[in-house]
Amino acid sequence: MTTRKYKELVEQRTRQTLETWSGQQSVGEREIYRFLHNLKGTAGTVGLDRVERFAGSALLYFSDHSDKVWLEAEWREVLYPLLGLFGGDDSAGAVPDPVHDISLSNGESQQKYEILLIEDDVELVAFLRESLERHSYYVNIAMSAERGLKLFYESRPDMILLDILLPDQSGIDVLHQIIGKATQERIPIIIISGEHSKDIQLYAYSLGVMDYVSKPVDIDLFLMLIKNRFELKKEWQKSIIIDELTGAYNRKFFNQTMKQLVSDFRRTERTFSLALLDLDHFKQINDTYGHLVGDEVLQTFSELVRGSIRVEDTFCRYGGEEFALFMPNTPAASALTVIERIQRQFADMEFQAKHELFHVTFSGGITEIRASRDNPEELIEDADQALYASKHAGRNQTTLYDDYLPVGKAEKVLKVIMVDDDALIRKIVVKQFMDWKPANISRVEVSGYESGVKFLQSGWYSADDKYIVLLDGIMPELDGLEVLEQLRSSYPEENLLVVMLTGRNDQQDIIHALQMGADDYIIKPFHLPELLMRVERLVHRFLF
Repeated sequence: MTTRKYKELVEQRTRQTLETWSGQQSVGEREIYRFLHNLKGTAGTVGLDRVERFAGSALLYFSDHSDKVWLEAEWREVLYPLLGLFGGDDSAGAVPDPVHDISLSNGESQQKYEILLIEDDVELVAFLRESLERHSYYVNIAMSAERGLKLFYESRPDMILLDILLPDQSGIDVLHQIIGKATQERIPIIIISGEHSKDIQLYAYSLGVMDYVSKPVDIDLFLMLIKNRFELKKEWQKSIIIDELTGAYNRKFFNQTMKQLVSDFRRTERTFSLALLDLDHFKQINDTYGHLVGDEVLQTFSELVRGSIRVEDTFCRYGGEEFALFMPNTPAASALTVIERIQRQFADMEFQAKHELFHVTFSGGITEIRASRDNPEELIEDADQALYASKHAGRNQTTLYDDYLPVGKAEKVLKVIMVDDDALIRKIVVKQFMDWKPANISRVEVSGYESGVKFLQSGWYSADDKYIVLLDGIMPELDGLEVLEQLRSSYPEENLLVVMLTGRNDQQDIIHALQMGADDYIIKPFHLPELLMRVERLVHRFLF
């Protein structure tokens, strides 16, 4: 369906609504408000910019909390000028065609730097996010120290912007908790504060912050500072091949080693084995004992492996709690002996946290290069399939790849749910996500609901699945914030991401949603590429 078709549908629905009201004695003010609210979001999304601006202005005449009724002569005077705004060119420019002009990422989204903003000044948060995202940075918002620490450990941002004064604890306290890991992982920290004390600034610099920016912020200088610091970070990354947390080589060195060993095999037929190793139930460790204990487990595991292999072997952190081991001149059967010995040693180790002792295990998958499978992607796929077979068989074991492994890798299904009482917006968004193919997700299932009540009563949830809920802020029967409250109180956060879609201009409502547990928000009218980009970024840090 083209953009023109969507515009025609908006016009048709608008005319039908006004015609229906013309046959009534009066219309409730709430009903008019909801009509204009939906029209504003929909018109802006499909490129009817003049209609969107008119609807936004007309909203000022009406309230969602009023019981007043409007006679036809009253509402007609306000609303009928709408009909003359359809057709012709929109001076503010058109939105890209929802189907043909939008380039879906299909797993190849352009990498953008992620900034974690820990700040409770409502207006400054909105201003900085808008300014930074206009320059293609992605901004995660935390309105409290507690939320900031959670997002820091979960999303591993590329930069942190931190206020000194926060509602639950000071920014200096936050610094003490994150500076070690941020320094290890070369994450720049910039303080933004109205506190101009020289002593505070000296202390912040002594702890390891990179910059201290005083409020009020000169946005032009600030954006140039951000750009400068990311250029510096890019140079750091070029020279780094060691994962600072674990001491193993990083993914960059993994790719270099794979390329070198495959090239050597093709030239000399010198064999090698690749093992993928994944810690079992690692997320449960983080959730139960905290991320610092999780880091200790990763470090201990890395030390054990590095102390158990030969000089010519290469041990890499492949991602998160997954590691890779290259073993040159080693057939798969010999590699299995090595991995199983490490497996027994690691399972016997004791960790202590919260006055408890606990054990951790890992699962492994091994493949050996051969003439029929000498492509790097194929080798990784084979080792990954063998690793999955170990997980499927009960974990704490290692499987050798062969062509007869009975189980393929489990499908990773992501369910996207659109909850919005605007049928046209629902239709547009659902259609877009049906064509969306994010990286590392086997299948995306999309559904839509016209109200929060129908959504919550639909039996939508399964503990085995992951969800992204796109939730309109203003809906009949149950407000979007009320739906959000029920979602956060009734379902595990790790299975559910919530993006609020709102036409409200009141920043306090947006901040309220973030404080209640929304993962992000989009202001209506939104452009579909923006929505897709933000959702894809959230999926990137979604743990499967």
